[in-house]
Amino acid sequence: MTRRLTKSRFKLASECPTKLFYTRKRDVYPDKSYDDSFLAALAEGGNQVGELATLYHPGGTMVKTLNEADALAQTADLLNQENAIIYEAAVLFENLFIRVDVLVKRGRRVDLIEVKAKSCSAGGAEQFMGKRGGLLKEHRPYIEDVTFQKYVLQSAFPTYQVTAYLMLMDKSVPCPTDGLHQKFLLVEDADGRADVQVTADLSEAELGTPLLRAINVDELAEGILGATDHGPDANLSYGMWVASLADFYGKDRKFPSPIGAKCGSCNFHATDAEKAAGLESGLEECWSAAPEWTEPSFAVPKVLDLGGFQGKQALIQRGVTSLLQVTPADLKFNGDVGDKMTAKERQWLHVRSVQEADTSMHLRKKQLRDEIATWKYPLHFIDFETAAPAIPFHKGLRAYESLGFQFSHHTVFEDGRVEHSGEYIDVEPGHFPSYDFVRALKLELEGDDGSIFKYSPHENTILSIIRSQLIREEQPPSDRDDLVAFIESIAHPTGSVASGWPTPKRDMIDMLVTVKDYYYDPAMGGSKSIKKVLPAILNGSDFLQAKYSEPIYGADGGVPSLNFTDKVWVERDGTGRVRDPYQLLPNLFEDLTREQHEMMVSKDEALADGGAAMTAFARLQFTEMQDRERDVLREALLMYCELDTLAMVMIFEAWKDWTGAS
Repeated sequence: MTRRLTKSRFKLASECPTKLFYTRKRDVYPDKSYDDSFLAALAEGGNQVGELATLYHPGGTMVKTLNEADALAQTADLLNQENAIIYEAAVLFENLFIRVDVLVKRGRRVDLIEVKAKSCSAGGAEQFMGKRGGLLKEHRPYIEDVTFQKYVLQSAFPTYQVTAYLMLMDKSVPCPTDGLHQKFLLVEDADGRADVQVTADLSEAELGTPLLRAINVDELAEGILGATDHGPDANLSYGMWVASLADFYGKDRKFPSPIGAKCGSCNFHATDAEKAAGLESGLEECWSAAPEWTEPSFAVPKVLDLGGFQGKQALIQRGVTSLLQVTPADLKFNGDVGDKMTAKERQWLHVRSVQEADTSMHLRKKQLRDEIATWKYPLHFIDFETAAPAIPFHKGLRAYESLGFQFSHHTVFEDGRVEHSGEYIDVEPGHFPSYDFVRALKLELEGDDGSIFKYSPHENTILSIIRSQLIREEQPPSDRDDLVAFIESIAHPTGSVASGWPTPKRDMIDMLVTVKDYYYDPAMGGSKSIKKVLPAILNGSDFLQAKYSEPIYGADGGVPSLNFTDKVWVERDGTGRVRDPYQLLPNLFEDLTREQHEMMVSKDEALADGGAAMTAFARLQFTEMQDRERDVLREALLMYCELDTLAMVMIFEAWKDWTGAS
């Protein structure tokens, strides 16, 4: 089969041109990118957004076939008409091949519309530009995508006048009706690809209030096409750069590209087990061949592993590529140590642990003990699972506006008792869950004035968003004022909230901040994610190992649990280390490998995104499922969320033991 440079491969090359050599060779180079197209469609909502876009351009023809020749022939026939609307139009120029989401032809005037499951504001292309000029980093890939398509289309049909548009979900437009999202059912075809079935006609209000905005980006595209600073040396025209990429890809040759900070997100890396099985690591090939890499073993921790450090590119360009080479001056750490750990100190602790092979834990014991002394029993540990659907669930909501559908709640009492006190989950298709979610949380927490804990700002952000939803609700629930007052009693205003309220005395305590300030373990690898902190804590705490190596969790007379019975949380691997408790839970998606699943359930230290939970929620909302399948997935969600709050409890218990806090 001819190797074409498509828009997805051009996007890959824009990240790093060397990736073109590694892609589509999973039998040689493992690819850690998310390759389940159906689950990816669920997670992103792109297929539903794409289908909605076609409804805003009625009367068109879908070029559905995946056969390249047939798709090109069908598109050519349609383009021979004076006027045509084509969905997924196929266009070939030399070795470049694209499928255009929506193509509108009126004589020789052609609108090229690229639809993305992303949000925009009211207004034009200026929103994609920075204050100092230049494309904003988060929007650049989308503008480059539509520019590539314009180049191919204009080259294939030079007599056409092509205008490029980017069509995005308009977050300024409220959804006109309830239940719009339920009209777009996601189904899996025989090839495992996602397809959308529209289950009901859209109403006049739904069609008359477009949630998608088509933004003319032609001027931005022309700016890219006219520039002569493309390529690794910034000296090529756009056409020369694209032709070069297409030539390397077509001949299956590796494009030489310098190593850099971008390599930290490379998906072509192999685990030790994969390498033992004969597979190759693309990342290792690139770095081992680079003149900057001088270490005898690629297994040496790299500058790429420095969490939160913004100076990686500068170090790599200086030839500082492994952590064995890094100095305090490189991190701008002057050795000062205060009551709280700084980011620079934590980075140096990470580097020093590698250089000195030091596995010692670091704890600001007195300061942490003093902080614990300010916490009021009973202690409440909560975790939310949320979703931000592209097509809103509820009248008046905007695109990608968050909703809460699940929480877990653990309580720790002053005498040391622990219990899984409560939980909430609402995955009923079509039901807007957020208000019932807050009602249930209110019942859990209003019985006392004990301290409430979250891990990351996520929970506070979600409560602030739901408060805004309640306030602007056209037909508010009868208990709106009570729900708003409750939210204001435990959460503080975020930057996105138009008007604030006084900081509450019972404001939720962020354990992530407490970790940053007082606790570091080399086993965390420089991360502060709860997924890294929990295994480190378990392996460092004799108290936790003694307590949770027994089947007390969910046992009579033990720790009450709503989802587990006689559970042992401390299991050891072949090296004697305590296994990550998340690995003891079932996969939420049986069609994923364990490694792919672990990537989905990982929680970012800045925002607990709950990628797997969001995708599971989307599957429960947007697909047809048997009752048993639905129950199994619901039970797995409950287990994962319960472990999230148990992890917070375990961290607290270890800290209390280590500091001697009362």
